[in-house]
Amino acid sequence: MSNKGFITTYALVFGAIFLLLLSGLFGFILLQLRQANQKLSWNEALYIAEAGIDYYKWCLNNEVGETCLLDKDYFDPAGNQRGHFSLQVNTMVNCGQISQREIVSTGWTSRFPQIKRKVSALYARSSVAKYSYILNDNVWIGSDHEIRGPYHSNGGIRMDGENQSLVSSAQSEWICTSSFGCSPSQVKPGVFTTTNGNEDLFQFPVAVFDFVGITIDLAQMKNSAQISGVYLPPSNQIDSGAKGYHLKFKNDGTFDIFIITQLSPTFAYSTEEGWHNDYFTISSEYFYQNFPIPPACSVVFTEDNLWLEGQVRGRATVASANLINPTLDTDVVLPGNIDYTAIDGSDGLAIIGERNILIGPQSLNIMELRGIYIAQKGRFSRNHYPGNIKEKLEIFGSIVSNGRVGTQWVSGSVIVSGYQKRESYFDSNLIYNPLPFLPYTDPDFKIINWEEIE
Repeated sequence: MSNKGFITTYALVFGAIFLLLLSGLFGFILLQLRQANQKLSWNEALYIAEAGIDYYKWCLNNEVGETCLLDKDYFDPAGNQRGHFSLQVNTMVNCGQISQREIVSTGWTSRFPQIKRKVSALYARSSVAKYSYILNDNVWIGSDHEIRGPYHSNGGIRMDGENQSLVSSAQSEWICTSSFGCSPSQVKPGVFTTTNGNEDLFQFPVAVFDFVGITIDLAQMKNSAQISGVYLPPSNQIDSGAKGYHLKFKNDGTFDIFIITQLSPTFAYSTEEGWHNDYFTISSEYFYQNFPIPPACSVVFTEDNLWLEGQVRGRATVASANLINPTLDTDVVLPGNIDYTAIDGSDGLAIIGERNILIGPQSLNIMELRGIYIAQKGRFSRNHYPGNIKEKLEIFGSIVSNGRVGTQWVSGSVIVSGYQKRESYFDSNLIYNPLPFLPYTDPDFKIINWEEIE
């Protein structure tokens, strides 16, 4: 009997130990299973948060962003509810125009709602700052010209300069005339070179760039300037003898306006006008007023011809257009340097000319231009001034020109006017962080920055 009792005692003790170990094992297995499910939910929460970002992107590109629900259940492809996401939207607006949207999406699963992941995405559309040049005419880029940034023309391109990026034409072929260095006239590919061009980066034909689509609504700009920007009426309304405005940016975030009272003639030639006198040199002016760059709507609209130069602190869009008299188109003249106080994107300038944007005959020997230059109906260029030869022109930004661009004139193989050396760089800081009323090259919003946040 004592042996049976002893065996029974051992059986009970070892049985209890076994049950204790088994329960511990089961507990460990359940804990590992729960942790695995939590890890799975942690991963799924990120996918759900990303789904919220994609959902709002669809809302933006279908122009229903203002009415989209900011809290939604998330369903898998089989129709089963797997979780939920919640959105926060921060919109950057200037002059009533949306430039960027920051979307913060928080996602979680139905099974573990306490486990949440949060992602932030910045949505924007690409502006014309994506290109160094966008043209609507045939063009000849000289062998001295270095271009770092995409170059596009709806016409044919003779690219004899150095191109570091794509050069694209909407033409499969075009007639190159003596005006473009071909004598006699010849049929050429959409883009061709005789000297320095990198043919591996030539593309043609490509889709026509819609110049009508990027035409800026000058009337809307004028209205915004009158309400919350700076509006300057025709200068002869202020002074009956006035010839236009001279705007000088200052490095304190303001600009001075001068009223021009006298202009001196310079004998000149352009393809559009032939031989004529340009009245681009200021010989008499007086100070009118100093303005700060408007913070709420940084638009300056001048209803007259405009001379512009200086150092920009801040961001602004400046336009010159006469909307009072439909028979008059205004021009912008660039007599000197246009620079920024900082090149990190905090400063920026867009200049819009109703017709032409022209570098004047009195321009500097070494000239630097920063900004986006848009000649809506005319051209960005420097007319031919016989014997007026300058050393170097540097452009940091973009040129958008309806007509042919030219800042150097050649007779035979000899430079007879303009800049001997030219360099162009596009400003990547302004592509997705555009200035007010700057045209977009893509109608759809894209994610330009994504990060997970705490």
